Order: sequence, then structure tokens, then C-alpha cells
Amino acid sequence: MKTQLKSRQTGLSFLGLLFVGGVLAVCGVVGAQIVPTVIEFEAIKKAVNKASAGGTVAEVRAIFDRAGAIDNISSIMGKDLEVTKVGDKIVVKFAYEREIHLAGPGYLTLKYDGQSK
Repeated sequence: MKTQLKSRQTGLSFLGLLFVGGVLAVCGVVGAQIVPTVIEFEAIKKAVNKASAGGTVAEVRAIFDRAGAIDNISSIMGKDLEVTKVGDKIVVKFAYEREIHLAGPGYLTLKYDGQSK
């Protein structure tokens, strides 16, 4: 008996390559739109931690607005902050949403929230 070995070619077809490339392109475009919102969130956290050093609610909001002007924060203002006092420490909380238009009626909604340390 003679055994015949056929070598099978494995790999990615042209249509598979196009599909994978399309998926990677869409992920790259969406990722490029998400990265600035994450950078802004980190700037907001830094500004909130800085603002929690204020003594009064008005002072906390003014410190946050000054830091927001420097770091180009546009998603939230000082008036949107929730300022509370826990013991002798001032705690500043924030929450906001950002929407990213994907296509047609589709949007990606990102919800951010946090508080001072």
C-alpha cells in the first residue's frame, strides 16, 4: 500500500485578510476617539485632588476652574462638583458622560465618575 501525503496550505485568505484589516481599522478609529477622553478624565482627577485642599465650597470650585482652564477641561465645571465634608476632610466627587458618534444613529457613551483622595 502506498500512502500519499498531501500538504495542506494553511494561512489567511485574501477575504480573511480584508475582514481582519477592517476590524482592526474600526478598533483603531474608536480607540483614537476614546484616548482623549481618558486623558481628560486623568486631568479631572488631578484637578479634583488639587481642589480638595480648599477650605470652602466656593474656594474648591474656584481652584478646580483654574486648574480646568490650565488643563483644558471642557466636560465638567466647578459648579458640577459635589463637595462634602467627611470628618475634617473635604471630599470632592464628580460624574459626567461623554458620547462618541460611531455611525448613523449609533453612539458610544462613556460614563466617568470619581472623587478626591
